[in-house]
Amino acid sequence: MTDIILAIVILFAAGLICAVLLALASHYMGVEVDETVNRVRECLPGANCGACGYTGCDGYAEALAKGGVKTNLCIPGGAGAASAIAAALGVAAEEAVAVCAFVHCNGTDEHTSKCAEVDGCSSCKAACLTFGGGESCIYSCLGCGDCADVCPADAICVKDGIARVDTRLCIGCGMCAKTCPKHIISMLPRTARAAVICSNHDTGAVANKTCKVGCIACRKCEKTCPHGAITVVNNLAVIDYEKCTGCRECVAVCPKKCIKSVDFEAHTIG
Repeated sequence: MTDIILAIVILFAAGLICAVLLALASHYMGVEVDETVNRVRECLPGANCGACGYTGCDGYAEALAKGGVKTNLCIPGGAGAASAIAAALGVAAEEAVAVCAFVHCNGTDEHTSKCAEVDGCSSCKAACLTFGGGESCIYSCLGCGDCADVCPADAICVKDGIARVDTRLCIGCGMCAKTCPKHIISMLPRTARAAVICSNHDTGAVANKTCKVGCIACRKCEKTCPHGAITVVNNLAVIDYEKCTGCRECVAVCPKKCIKSVDFEAHTIG
């Protein structure tokens, strides 16, 4: 009986000593937590998409706490997050511009053709290494869904061989744009009212052969726009959204219908 009591006392003493040592270690060796970081972190949505340019929400919160960083870099959080961050830091809120992913390609099977059959490729990056993906238009969406795989909001699907964005679900993180090996996805302001649904930089004659709805650089949109918001750059129409007023005259004159009217909030294109 004495041996049992002695063992219990020794075990209790050992536990007590360990507890004291751990308490001392926590006090003298613990990392001091910056409460500002915690307050800012609570303002962020937790998407950890990296659209802000930092390593997730924690990285952005730490950078904000140190100062000198804009409060409106969280795209998924939008204006709400920007205002909350500004309040937490005690600074003036900066305007946040809401954006949405847009696939600049309409090269469905109906509009383009195959120049080669590519079998066994389950990703766009892999398909690019084989005849550029096998599409007649080298700028075309390959439809393997790399963008859909990385989308944290499940806002992208592949339909008729082309990636399509559900603008109601898109949080504007930009991960799809970074992933696309063809670089045909960009982040457009949600206030946009027109968009070029093509990425072909070939001359008009070549573009016309590879895609029925590709931009042929005719410059009709450029000449028609009353605000100088659209120009043809490297054989492709490009819209300057700082100048665009949403009149959509470019949409009306485009002979190939590769400029579409858009309303991201209503989820309509064309």
